[in-house]
Amino acid sequence: MLDNIERFDMNKPPKRQKIRFIGYLTELPSLILHKGKITKIDMKGVKPPYILLANHNAYMDINILGLAAFPHRLNYVVAIDGFIGREALLRNVGGICKRKFTNDINLIKQMHRVIKNGDIMSIFPEARYSLCGTTAILPESLGKLAKLFKVPVVTLIMHGHHINSPFWNLHDRHVKGIRAEMKCIVKPDEVGTLSAEEINKRILKEFQYDEYKWQKENNIRVKYKGRAEGLHKVLYQCPHCLTEYEMETKGTTLRCAHCGHTWEYSELGELKAVEGETYFSHIPDWYEWERENVRKEVEAGKYYFESEVHVDALPNAKAFIHLGKGKLIHDQNGFHLTGYYKENDEHYNLDIPVIDTYSVHIEYEYLGQFGDCVDLNTLNDTLYVYPEKEKFSVTKISLATEELYKYELSKKAK
Repeated sequence: MLDNIERFDMNKPPKRQKIRFIGYLTELPSLILHKGKITKIDMKGVKPPYILLANHNAYMDINILGLAAFPHRLNYVVAIDGFIGREALLRNVGGICKRKFTNDINLIKQMHRVIKNGDIMSIFPEARYSLCGTTAILPESLGKLAKLFKVPVVTLIMHGHHINSPFWNLHDRHVKGIRAEMKCIVKPDEVGTLSAEEINKRILKEFQYDEYKWQKENNIRVKYKGRAEGLHKVLYQCPHCLTEYEMETKGTTLRCAHCGHTWEYSELGELKAVEGETYFSHIPDWYEWERENVRKEVEAGKYYFESEVHVDALPNAKAFIHLGKGKLIHDQNGFHLTGYYKENDEHYNLDIPVIDTYSVHIEYEYLGQFGDCVDLNTLNDTLYVYPEKEKFSVTKISLATEELYKYELSKKAK
Protein backbone atom coordinates (compact mmCIF):
# COMPACT_ATOMS: atom_id res chain seq x y z
CA MET A 1 0.00 0.00 0.00
CA LEU A 2 1.26 3.48 -0.93
CA ASP A 3 4.51 1.96 -2.19
CA ASN A 4 5.46 5.18 -3.96
CA ILE A 5 5.22 7.30 -0.78
CA GLU A 6 8.22 8.09 1.43
CA ARG A 7 8.03 6.61 4.93
CA PHE A 8 9.19 8.19 8.18
CA ASP A 9 12.87 7.38 8.75
CA MET A 10 12.80 5.23 11.86
CA ASN A 11 16.51 4.43 11.60
CA LYS A 12 17.84 7.95 12.12
CA PRO A 13 19.69 7.97 15.47
CA PRO A 14 17.97 9.82 18.33
CA LYS A 15 19.43 13.24 19.07
CA ARG A 16 20.69 14.23 22.49
CA GLN A 17 19.05 17.26 24.01
CA LYS A 18 21.42 20.21 23.82
CA ILE A 19 20.35 23.12 26.01
CA ARG A 20 18.22 21.67 28.84
CA PHE A 21 17.85 25.03 30.57
CA ILE A 22 15.74 26.41 27.69
CA GLY A 23 13.50 23.37 27.91
CA TYR A 24 13.22 23.87 31.65
CA LEU A 25 12.03 27.46 31.19
CA THR A 26 9.32 26.40 28.72
CA GLU A 27 8.14 23.57 30.98
CA LEU A 28 8.12 25.48 34.27
CA PRO A 29 4.89 27.51 33.66
CA SER A 30 2.79 24.32 33.76
CA LEU A 31 3.98 23.59 37.29
CA ILE A 32 3.60 27.18 38.48
CA LEU A 33 0.15 27.83 36.97
CA HIS A 34 -1.25 24.63 38.46
CA LYS A 35 0.57 25.06 41.79
CA GLY A 36 2.26 21.73 41.30
CA LYS A 37 4.81 19.82 43.33
CA ILE A 38 7.28 17.11 42.32
CA THR A 39 8.39 14.75 45.10
CA LYS A 40 11.43 12.51 44.66
CA ILE A 41 11.61 9.19 46.51
CA ASP A 42 14.64 6.87 46.75
CA MET A 43 16.39 8.95 44.08
CA LYS A 44 19.52 9.73 46.08
CA GLY A 45 22.56 8.60 44.13
CA VAL A 46 20.48 7.59 41.08
CA LYS A 47 22.00 9.13 37.97
CA PRO A 48 21.50 8.54 34.24
CA PRO A 49 21.38 6.33 32.36
CA TYR A 50 18.09 4.86 33.55
CA ILE A 51 14.60 4.05 32.28
CA LEU A 52 11.92 6.53 33.31
CA LEU A 53 8.33 5.24 33.11
CA ALA A 54 5.55 7.83 33.40
CA ASN A 55 1.78 7.54 33.47
CA HIS A 56 -0.10 9.35 30.71
CA ASN A 57 -3.22 11.47 31.16
CA ALA A 58 -2.74 14.76 29.31
CA TYR A 59 -0.32 16.82 27.25
CA MET A 60 0.92 18.47 30.43
CA ASP A 61 2.61 15.16 31.33
CA ILE A 62 5.46 15.97 28.95
CA ASN A 63 6.26 19.24 30.71
CA ILE A 64 6.25 17.69 34.18
CA LEU A 65 8.37 14.82 32.88
CA GLY A 66 11.02 17.28 31.68
CA LEU A 67 11.00 19.17 34.96
CA ALA A 68 11.35 15.99 37.02
CA ALA A 69 14.36 14.88 34.95
CA PHE A 70 16.09 18.28 35.00
CA PRO A 71 19.01 18.96 34.68
CA HIS A 72 19.67 15.65 32.94
CA ARG A 73 19.10 14.94 29.26
CA LEU A 74 16.31 12.62 28.26
CA ASN A 75 14.81 11.12 25.13
CA TYR A 76 11.20 10.07 24.90
CA VAL A 77 8.95 8.03 22.64
CA VAL A 78 6.39 10.00 20.62
CA ALA A 79 3.62 8.69 18.34
CA ILE A 80 4.08 9.62 14.69
CA ASP A 81 1.19 12.12 14.65
CA GLY A 82 3.12 14.16 17.22
CA PHE A 83 5.78 14.79 14.55
CA ILE A 84 3.40 16.24 11.92
CA GLY A 85 4.85 19.50 10.63
CA ARG A 86 7.52 19.63 13.33
CA GLU A 87 9.78 16.65 12.80
CA ALA A 88 13.01 18.65 13.13
CA LEU A 89 11.85 20.24 16.39
CA LEU A 90 10.73 16.94 17.93
CA ARG A 91 13.97 15.21 17.00
CA ASN A 92 16.05 18.05 18.46
CA VAL A 93 14.27 17.92 21.81
CA GLY A 94 14.80 14.15 22.04
CA GLY A 95 11.73 12.66 20.38
CA ILE A 96 11.86 9.09 19.06
CA CYS A 97 9.07 8.13 16.66
CA LYS A 98 6.86 5.09 17.26
CA ARG A 99 3.80 3.64 15.57
CA LYS A 100 1.48 2.68 18.42
CA PHE A 101 1.02 -0.90 19.60
CA THR A 102 3.47 -2.43 17.13
CA ASN A 103 6.33 -4.78 17.98
CA ASP A 104 9.15 -2.59 16.72
CA ILE A 105 12.64 -4.07 17.12
CA ASN A 106 14.13 -0.87 15.71
CA LEU A 107 12.74 1.07 18.68
CA ILE A 108 14.74 -1.16 21.02
CA LYS A 109 17.88 -0.23 19.08
CA GLN A 110 17.04 3.48 19.38
CA MET A 111 16.46 3.15 23.10
CA HIS A 112 19.76 1.34 23.50
CA ARG A 113 21.53 4.27 21.82
CA VAL A 114 20.03 6.60 24.42
CA ILE A 115 21.28 4.40 27.25
CA LYS A 116 24.76 4.17 25.68
CA ASN A 117 24.76 7.99 25.45
CA GLY A 118 24.35 8.03 29.23
CA ASP A 119 20.91 9.70 29.11
CA ILE A 120 17.42 9.00 30.45
CA MET A 121 15.15 6.85 28.27
CA SER A 122 11.64 8.01 29.13
CA ILE A 123 8.57 6.04 28.11
CA PHE A 124 4.82 6.42 28.54
CA PRO A 125 4.19 2.66 28.74
CA GLU A 126 0.40 3.01 28.59
CA ALA A 127 1.01 4.40 25.07
CA ARG A 128 -2.06 6.65 25.13
CA TYR A 129 -3.95 9.02 27.38
CA SER A 130 -5.96 7.19 30.03
CA LEU A 131 -9.66 7.23 29.09
CA CYS A 132 -10.95 7.62 32.63
CA GLY A 133 -7.98 8.49 34.82
CA THR A 134 -7.01 4.94 35.76
CA THR A 135 -4.19 2.64 34.71
CA ALA A 136 -4.31 1.47 31.11
CA ILE A 137 -2.84 -1.90 30.10
CA LEU A 138 0.95 -2.07 30.41
CA PRO A 139 3.11 -4.09 28.00
CA GLU A 140 4.66 -7.26 29.39
CA SER A 141 8.07 -6.37 27.95
CA LEU A 142 9.04 -3.64 30.44
CA GLY A 143 10.87 -5.95 32.83
CA LYS A 144 12.78 -7.53 29.96
CA LEU A 145 13.75 -4.06 28.75
CA ALA A 146 15.32 -3.20 32.11
CA LYS A 147 17.21 -6.49 32.14
CA LEU A 148 18.40 -5.95 28.57
CA PHE A 149 19.74 -2.44 29.23
CA LYS A 150 21.02 -3.27 32.74
CA VAL A 151 19.94 0.10 34.15
CA PRO A 152 17.75 1.28 37.06
CA VAL A 153 14.01 1.80 36.64
CA VAL A 154 12.35 5.01 37.81
CA THR A 155 8.63 5.77 37.75
CA LEU A 156 6.88 9.13 37.55
CA ILE A 157 3.24 8.97 38.60
CA MET A 158 1.42 12.26 38.06
CA HIS A 159 -1.89 13.29 39.59
CA GLY A 160 -4.37 15.96 38.56
CA HIS A 161 -3.65 16.10 34.84
CA HIS A 162 -6.69 14.01 33.87
CA ILE A 163 -8.89 16.06 36.19
CA ASN A 164 -7.56 19.25 34.62
CA SER A 165 -7.87 18.13 31.00
CA PRO A 166 -9.51 14.71 30.49
CA PHE A 167 -9.05 12.92 27.18
CA TRP A 168 -12.78 13.18 26.48
CA ASN A 169 -12.80 16.98 26.83
CA LEU A 170 -9.44 18.71 26.59
CA HIS A 171 -10.64 22.06 27.99
CA ASP A 172 -8.21 23.39 30.62
CA ARG A 173 -10.09 23.42 33.92
CA HIS A 174 -7.30 25.35 35.72
CA VAL A 175 -6.92 22.70 38.41
CA LYS A 176 -4.55 23.71 41.19
CA GLY A 177 -2.50 21.33 43.32
CA ILE A 178 -1.23 18.84 40.74
CA ARG A 179 1.29 16.36 42.13
CA ALA A 180 3.99 14.05 40.80
CA GLU A 181 6.06 11.35 42.52
CA MET A 182 9.38 10.34 40.99
CA LYS A 183 10.58 7.09 42.52
CA CYS A 184 13.41 4.67 41.86
CA ILE A 185 11.80 1.21 42.04
CA VAL A 186 14.74 -0.84 40.73
CA LYS A 187 18.04 0.40 42.10
CA PRO A 188 21.41 0.05 40.37
CA ASP A 189 22.49 -2.88 42.56
CA GLU A 190 19.19 -4.74 41.97
CA VAL A 191 19.13 -4.77 38.16
CA GLY A 192 21.29 -7.86 37.91
CA THR A 193 19.57 -9.82 40.71
CA LEU A 194 15.84 -9.25 40.02
CA SER A 195 14.06 -11.26 37.34
CA ALA A 196 12.06 -9.58 34.57
CA GLU A 197 8.88 -10.86 36.25
CA GLU A 198 9.84 -9.29 39.59
CA ILE A 199 10.58 -5.97 37.90
CA ASN A 200 7.21 -6.10 36.13
CA LYS A 201 5.46 -6.66 39.45
CA ARG A 202 7.11 -3.56 40.90
CA ILE A 203 6.16 -1.48 37.87
CA LEU A 204 2.56 -2.67 37.95
CA LYS A 205 2.31 -1.88 41.67
CA GLU A 206 3.53 1.70 41.16
CA PHE A 207 1.19 2.26 38.22
CA GLN A 208 -1.98 1.69 40.21
CA TYR A 209 -3.65 5.09 40.22
CA ASP A 210 -7.17 6.50 40.19
CA GLU A 211 -7.52 10.20 39.39
CA TYR A 212 -11.12 10.48 40.60
CA LYS A 213 -10.28 8.89 43.93
CA TRP A 214 -7.30 11.26 44.20
CA GLN A 215 -9.54 14.24 43.35
CA LYS A 216 -12.01 13.42 46.10
CA GLU A 217 -9.34 12.66 48.71
CA ASN A 218 -7.68 16.00 48.00
CA ASN A 219 -10.94 17.97 47.75
CA ILE A 220 -10.11 19.23 44.24
CA ARG A 221 -13.19 21.06 43.00
CA VAL A 222 -13.73 21.71 39.29
CA LYS A 223 -16.12 24.59 38.74
CA TYR A 224 -16.05 24.49 34.93
CA LYS A 225 -19.68 24.70 33.78
CA GLY A 226 -19.16 22.24 30.93
CA ARG A 227 -17.30 19.67 33.00
CA ALA A 228 -19.51 16.71 31.98
CA GLU A 229 -19.42 17.41 28.25
CA GLY A 230 -17.76 14.57 26.37
CA LEU A 231 -18.04 12.05 29.22
CA HIS A 232 -20.56 10.06 27.16
CA LYS A 233 -17.66 9.12 24.86
CA VAL A 234 -16.32 6.94 27.70
CA LEU A 235 -19.59 6.04 29.43
CA TYR A 236 -21.41 4.89 26.30
CA GLN A 237 -23.80 2.34 27.88
CA CYS A 238 -26.68 3.19 30.19
CA PRO A 239 -26.69 1.08 33.39
CA HIS A 240 -30.42 1.77 33.87
CA CYS A 241 -31.79 0.44 30.56
CA LEU A 242 -28.56 -1.18 29.24
CA THR A 243 -28.86 0.66 25.91
CA GLU A 244 -25.57 1.41 24.13
CA TYR A 245 -24.56 4.52 22.19
CA GLU A 246 -27.40 6.81 23.35
CA MET A 247 -25.70 8.56 26.22
CA GLU A 248 -25.36 12.35 25.84
CA THR A 249 -23.87 15.18 27.86
CA LYS A 250 -24.49 18.88 28.29
CA GLY A 251 -23.11 21.24 30.89
CA THR A 252 -22.85 19.23 34.11
CA THR A 253 -25.31 16.45 33.21
CA LEU A 254 -25.03 13.00 31.67
CA ARG A 255 -28.25 11.57 30.22
CA CYS A 256 -29.50 8.49 28.42
CA ALA A 257 -31.54 9.61 25.41
CA HIS A 258 -33.27 6.22 25.29
CA CYS A 259 -34.73 6.03 28.81
CA GLY A 260 -34.16 9.56 30.10
CA HIS A 261 -32.18 8.52 33.20
CA THR A 262 -30.01 11.51 34.13
CA TRP A 263 -26.92 12.03 36.29
CA GLU A 264 -25.36 15.19 37.67
CA TYR A 265 -21.55 15.42 37.53
CA SER A 266 -20.34 17.13 40.70
CA GLU A 267 -17.44 19.51 41.25
CA LEU A 268 -15.65 16.63 43.02
CA GLY A 269 -15.95 14.34 39.98
CA GLU A 270 -18.78 12.16 41.29
CA LEU A 271 -22.01 11.14 39.56
CA LYS A 272 -25.43 11.23 41.19
CA ALA A 273 -28.74 10.37 39.57
CA VAL A 274 -31.20 13.25 39.45
CA GLU A 275 -33.94 10.71 40.18
CA GLY A 276 -33.79 7.02 40.98
CA GLU A 277 -30.74 4.81 41.32
CA THR A 278 -27.27 6.22 40.67
CA TYR A 279 -25.73 2.79 39.87
CA PHE A 280 -22.19 4.18 39.62
CA SER A 281 -21.06 7.32 41.42
CA HIS A 282 -17.41 6.58 40.59
CA ILE A 283 -16.63 7.00 36.88
CA PRO A 284 -13.99 4.21 36.67
CA ASP A 285 -16.53 1.75 38.15
CA TRP A 286 -18.95 2.51 35.29
CA TYR A 287 -16.13 2.08 32.77
CA GLU A 288 -15.11 -1.29 34.24
CA TRP A 289 -18.75 -2.41 34.18
CA GLU A 290 -18.76 -1.69 30.44
CA ARG A 291 -15.55 -3.72 30.12
CA GLU A 292 -17.20 -6.65 31.91
CA ASN A 293 -20.12 -6.52 29.48
CA VAL A 294 -17.75 -6.53 26.52
CA ARG A 295 -15.82 -9.44 28.07
CA LYS A 296 -19.06 -11.45 28.23
CA GLU A 297 -19.71 -10.74 24.54
CA VAL A 298 -16.19 -11.87 23.66
CA GLU A 299 -16.40 -15.07 25.71
CA ALA A 300 -19.80 -15.90 24.19
CA GLY A 301 -18.42 -15.31 20.68
CA LYS A 302 -20.96 -12.55 20.07
CA TYR A 303 -18.74 -9.49 19.75
CA TYR A 304 -18.87 -8.01 16.24
CA PHE A 305 -18.43 -4.56 14.74
CA GLU A 306 -18.77 -3.61 11.09
CA SER A 307 -18.98 -0.20 9.46
CA GLU A 308 -18.24 1.75 6.35
CA VAL A 309 -15.31 4.02 7.20
CA HIS A 310 -13.28 6.98 6.04
CA VAL A 311 -9.54 6.27 6.08
CA ASP A 312 -6.57 8.64 6.40
CA ALA A 313 -2.97 7.42 6.16
CA LEU A 314 0.11 8.87 7.85
CA PRO A 315 3.14 7.22 6.25
CA ASN A 316 5.43 10.09 7.28
CA ALA A 317 5.34 13.30 9.32
CA LYS A 318 4.48 15.60 6.43
CA ALA A 319 0.69 15.32 6.13
CA PHE A 320 -2.24 12.94 6.10
CA ILE A 321 -3.17 11.21 2.86
CA HIS A 322 -6.92 10.82 2.37
CA LEU A 323 -7.52 7.28 1.16
CA GLY A 324 -11.28 7.72 0.95
CA LYS A 325 -13.89 5.09 1.79
CA GLY A 326 -13.32 1.62 3.16
CA LYS A 327 -14.87 -1.07 5.32
CA LEU A 328 -13.82 -2.10 8.82
CA ILE A 329 -14.71 -5.37 10.56
CA HIS A 330 -13.65 -6.07 14.13
CA ASP A 331 -14.48 -9.50 15.52
CA GLN A 332 -13.05 -12.63 17.13
CA ASN A 333 -10.36 -12.70 14.42
CA GLY A 334 -9.14 -9.15 14.99
CA PHE A 335 -9.25 -6.12 12.68
CA HIS A 336 -9.95 -6.44 8.96
CA LEU A 337 -9.84 -3.28 6.87
CA THR A 338 -10.43 -3.09 3.13
CA GLY A 339 -10.59 -0.11 0.82
CA TYR A 340 -9.83 1.44 -2.52
CA TYR A 341 -7.46 4.37 -3.00
CA LYS A 342 -8.72 6.05 -6.15
CA GLU A 343 -5.66 8.28 -6.57
CA ASN A 344 -3.40 5.24 -7.08
CA ASP A 345 -6.09 2.96 -8.50
CA GLU A 346 -5.17 0.64 -5.65
CA HIS A 347 -7.16 -1.81 -3.54
CA TYR A 348 -5.75 -2.34 -0.06
CA ASN A 349 -6.31 -4.88 2.66
CA LEU A 350 -5.10 -4.82 6.28
CA ASP A 351 -5.49 -7.68 8.75
CA ILE A 352 -4.37 -7.39 12.37
CA PRO A 353 -4.93 -10.69 14.24
CA VAL A 354 -6.15 -10.55 17.83
CA ILE A 355 -2.88 -11.87 19.23
CA ASP A 356 -0.85 -9.16 17.45
CA THR A 357 -2.19 -6.21 19.46
CA TYR A 358 -2.97 -6.13 23.18
CA SER A 359 -4.66 -2.72 22.85
CA VAL A 360 -5.54 -0.08 20.28
CA HIS A 361 -5.32 3.68 20.16
CA ILE A 362 -8.53 5.66 19.70
CA GLU A 363 -9.33 9.34 19.34
CA TYR A 364 -12.43 11.39 20.13
CA GLU A 365 -13.32 14.04 17.54
CA TYR A 366 -9.79 13.80 16.17
CA LEU A 367 -8.62 17.14 14.77
CA GLY A 368 -12.27 18.14 14.42
CA GLN A 369 -12.47 16.44 11.02
CA PHE A 370 -14.51 13.25 10.77
CA GLY A 371 -15.33 12.43 14.39
CA ASP A 372 -14.10 9.53 16.49
CA CYS A 373 -11.54 7.15 15.05
CA VAL A 374 -9.51 3.99 15.57
CA ASP A 375 -5.77 4.21 14.95
CA LEU A 376 -4.47 1.03 13.24
CA ASN A 377 -0.74 0.56 12.77
CA THR A 378 1.80 -1.56 10.98
CA LEU A 379 5.55 -0.98 11.08
CA ASN A 380 5.26 1.12 7.90
CA ASP A 381 1.84 2.72 8.07
CA THR A 382 -0.55 4.43 10.45
CA LEU A 383 -4.20 4.46 9.40
CA TYR A 384 -6.83 6.65 11.05
CA VAL A 385 -10.12 4.85 10.54
CA TYR A 386 -13.34 6.82 11.06
CA PRO A 387 -16.51 4.68 11.33
CA GLU A 388 -19.53 6.21 9.61
CA LYS A 389 -22.24 4.30 11.45
CA GLU A 390 -24.86 6.50 13.06
CA LYS A 391 -24.37 4.87 16.46
CA PHE A 392 -21.12 3.30 17.67
CA SER A 393 -18.39 3.72 20.27
CA VAL A 394 -14.64 3.61 19.69
CA THR A 395 -14.36 3.11 23.46
CA LYS A 396 -16.13 -0.23 23.06
CA ILE A 397 -13.79 -1.13 20.19
CA SER A 398 -10.86 -0.34 22.48
CA LEU A 399 -12.24 -2.46 25.32
CA ALA A 400 -13.00 -5.29 22.91
CA THR A 401 -9.44 -5.23 21.56
CA GLU A 402 -8.06 -5.69 25.06
CA GLU A 403 -10.57 -8.37 26.06
CA LEU A 404 -10.12 -10.31 22.81
CA TYR A 405 -6.36 -10.35 23.40
CA LYS A 406 -6.74 -11.58 26.99
CA TYR A 407 -9.26 -14.22 25.90
CA GLU A 408 -6.93 -15.45 23.15
CA LEU A 409 -4.06 -15.71 25.65
CA SER A 410 -6.26 -17.67 28.06
CA LYS A 411 -7.13 -20.15 25.31
CA LYS A 412 -3.46 -20.64 24.45
CA ALA A 413 -2.63 -21.23 28.11
CA LYS A 414 -5.06 -24.16 28.38
